Amino acid sequence: MIYEGKSLTVSVADDGFAELVFDAEGSVNKFDRQTVQELDDAAAKMASHGGIKGVLVRSAKPVFIVGADITEFTDLFSKSDEEILAWVGKTSQVFDHFEDLPFPSIAAINGFALGGGCEMTLACDLRVADTTARIGLPEVKLGLMPGFGGTVRLPRIIGSDNALEWMTTGKDRDGQKALNEGAVDAVVAPEKLREAAMAMLKDAAAGKIDWQARRKAKTSALKLNKNEAMMSFSTAQALIAAQAGKHYPAPHMMVETVKNAATQDRAGALKLENEGFVKLAKTDAAQAQIGIFLADQLVKSKGKKRAKAAKQQVKMNAVLGAGIMGGGIAYQSAAKGIPVVMKDINQSALDLGLSEAAKILHKGMEKGKVTPKKMAATLNAITPTLEYSALKDADMVIEAVVENAKVKASVLKETEQAVGEDAIICSNTSTISINQLAESLDKPERFCGMHFFNPVHRMPLVEIIRGKDTSEDTINTVVATTMKMGKTPIVVNDCPGFLVNRVLFPYFAGFSKLMLDGADFVAVDKVMEKDFGWPMGPAYLLDVVGIDTADHAAGVMAEGIPERMQKIENDPVALQYRAERLGQKNQKGFYNYSTDKRGRPTKTAADEAYTLMADHVGETRDFDKEEIIARLMVPMANEAIRCLEEGIVDSAAEADMALLYGLGFPPFRGGIFRWIETIGLDKFVEMADKYAELGPIYQVTDGVREMAANGKSYFA
Repeated sequence: MIYEGKSLTVSVADDGFAELVFDAEGSVNKFDRQTVQELDDAAAKMASHGGIKGVLVRSAKPVFIVGADITEFTDLFSKSDEEILAWVGKTSQVFDHFEDLPFPSIAAINGFALGGGCEMTLACDLRVADTTARIGLPEVKLGLMPGFGGTVRLPRIIGSDNALEWMTTGKDRDGQKALNEGAVDAVVAPEKLREAAMAMLKDAAAGKIDWQARRKAKTSALKLNKNEAMMSFSTAQALIAAQAGKHYPAPHMMVETVKNAATQDRAGALKLENEGFVKLAKTDAAQAQIGIFLADQLVKSKGKKRAKAAKQQVKMNAVLGAGIMGGGIAYQSAAKGIPVVMKDINQSALDLGLSEAAKILHKGMEKGKVTPKKMAATLNAITPTLEYSALKDADMVIEAVVENAKVKASVLKETEQAVGEDAIICSNTSTISINQLAESLDKPERFCGMHFFNPVHRMPLVEIIRGKDTSEDTINTVVATTMKMGKTPIVVNDCPGFLVNRVLFPYFAGFSKLMLDGADFVAVDKVMEKDFGWPMGPAYLLDVVGIDTADHAAGVMAEGIPERMQKIENDPVALQYRAERLGQKNQKGFYNYSTDKRGRPTKTAADEAYTLMADHVGETRDFDKEEIIARLMVPMANEAIRCLEEGIVDSAAEADMALLYGLGFPPFRGGIFRWIETIGLDKFVEMADKYAELGPIYQVTDGVREMAANGKSYFA
């Protein structure tokens, strides 16, 4: 052993070949500051050792290196531009020092080699992957670009077009795809990885592989003539403009950096990378996307802790109600290996539920993601039934019948009599109080809410709602089962609408008030989609949710929180509902829906919607973007703040993830609390106060006013 650190060691065998082995104290290897320093120290030790013929870099863990330590970024990125530039410059030089060792190097890649881990392999002269390898540069998902030489080395290894596709999408590759694109030199079985890598390293040391030429290519300008460069980079810029849009600066910066660095040697290209990295580190998008990463880690960590504490294992689920939602839940359970009984009161509903599952599977087969065997196994794991007696062996029952308190209470009561003593009962209600529903049960401690979002197979979030009598064992088991079903659970406390719908309906109310004041719903949708970044504007979202569903839920919210959510007189949403314009479900709402000549879905603003509202809204006028955004987002933000202050949700980070996963909150804004903090709490209060006379949903709490005055943060 010639070097021993906490994260890595270097040993030299009698034949002169060294092994640098990453084996950090935690469960994975990552590049924190300590590991970077150790890599530099190890490279210096090898450079001065004398007699080393080559070095093999590998991991002693099931993964290679998962990337940089993101937890260090928050403090680092709060520093000045000069300090960040000094850090990233110094760190990237560590990889240069390793790359410049006076003998060949090879990376033996197993499991994840992402971000800085991928950049470590690029600093090597040769790369061998095993069949478990996943290799990529996902920094774009954090609003960043590679900072340890990735934008310099990858284009010089696999060409600028391939490299930009890797970096701007952030998608990782398996070993075979990486081999096809030239990023690795061989793919072998896991048990042969070290042996194959060492054999290739010895060939390089013996002169059978020209490793010096490979290294020279990585440290020189890109081999592109003027025309090739112009075509390559203009095509990349056009693609990024179309795909990423204006809200995500990172992919644009990558293209610009690789383009400007094309004529530079390694030193010049790295300088441009370092400078681009610093610019991105200071953007709101990076702060937001790093915040999402850290919040996601928190949510996953809490979920794993609860799952570990679960005393019960769910081996069979049951779903009550076989509509589109029930069928979606049944599919999700079966697809993830939990057999499920699907119960309804009539055969046609069961047929609908099964056809919903089959439809999802067919689409998967068309895309090559589902095999016929997988389809058969999934459908065979769903048992349709008209009888309550079929529930007797279910460990967990998910009620998904019509959103009506009396109907749900009746179904829950009948269910309790049909299931085993230890079976957990959940309600997939979207708004009705869990405490209210629990009144119909003899054992409310085994009951909680389990709110899925539509379409179930696509939406990641499940809200787990704790009632006042719900036991922790029940919550833990439901969280464990939710994760097993491939969903992200976030535990909230009971209140009307819980978290997601409680904050959504003030947003809808803000939209209705804006229309009553003369705003055009098409213009509002355009601003909220193009400028704020929502996947759908409020009118379009209401059509997708269903105008009838939205009107009913608004009534439940008005009854539950009358001081802020009372129904609006002549609400344009209610006007559409009363005219039986239900949105996409009957092809008419704020928009009319049809298909074009090629069978593609289309939507057009409905003249009928304008006519219905004409006698109730103010004279049509233009509102500026800032006012539209403020009048819709302030009510949502205020309600989210109240949810946090009342303990409905445990943390701002969990609230942000719930809105991201449940509503599609724009990722580049990081979530509702991250948006508030990006504006600045004092500016947010000022914005809300400007519209306070519009009603209680615009009036901020004393708590946020106090936080703003004292310069506090929701993420401290």
